[in-house]
Amino acid sequence: MTTVTDLYPSRGPAEVSIPRQDPVVWGSPDTPGPIPEVDLQSFERDGFLAIDELIGPDEVAVYQRELARLTTDPEIRADERSIIEPKSQEIRSVFEVHRISEVFANLVRDERVVGRARQILGSDVYVHQSRINVKPGFGASGFYWHSDFETWHAEDGLPNMRTVSVSIALTENYDTNGGLMIMPGSHRTFLGCAGATPKDNYKKSLQMQDAGTPSDEALTKMASEYGIKLFTGKAGSATWFDCNCMHGSGDNITPFPRSNVFIVFNSVENAAVEPFAAPVRRPEFIGARDFTPVR
Repeated sequence: MTTVTDLYPSRGPAEVSIPRQDPVVWGSPDTPGPIPEVDLQSFERDGFLAIDELIGPDEVAVYQRELARLTTDPEIRADERSIIEPKSQEIRSVFEVHRISEVFANLVRDERVVGRARQILGSDVYVHQSRINVKPGFGASGFYWHSDFETWHAEDGLPNMRTVSVSIALTENYDTNGGLMIMPGSHRTFLGCAGATPKDNYKKSLQMQDAGTPSDEALTKMASEYGIKLFTGKAGSATWFDCNCMHGSGDNITPFPRSNVFIVFNSVENAAVEPFAAPVRRPEFIGARDFTPVR
């Protein structure tokens, strides 16, 4: 078995801060794709790229209907890929949605979506994770500050930072209903969190993050250095962000739901190996082991 060097140690006895060892934009200037050069430079600098209208209103309506169908289907609710909100007992997330739904599978294959992923990552890509997030009003809980890569490296075995996510809004994102927050530029520093990974940690972390959570001191330092950007926008808007961005979202105590589809593309040249800091792999509906390129 080939040994893969761990460039980003985490889940040890102490928190560590490590400069990024990987490129941010892996594609070359002549890599084809829909992102203009100026926007690629912005993504390189900030770690994210916001697009006001990735999909149009008619398309949004199609995805909203599909989201409603999935979240009201008793079979989907009973599936292990559905995560239930602890307080309200409503569906919080449905994972592997591109395999459950042909509607969302078509979105993954849409060149406006996968083309941007290929352009940023400089290769063919596969879906490491997909899900719909439902954040209904009146108390849906948020996601605490974290770097996705820290988890995907520690618990799924992604060796390098060659992964990009897109969050496409299916409802309007106000500044009050628990929108996505990112620390611009934080993708250039890897924060290795302290504390060992419990077995089956995913069962708890998908509802409330614990292992892989940065310290208050580290978050205060990073926020002071980078600031915090809150993303708002109409349904159909999208935010692309690097896998190592420090990000989170607050609770939604407004009456206005905030729902989105979340797709994680990983380079086929960065396929998952064994977890770097967890006793077992997470289930494949959370961290894929099918590395077939999106076509």
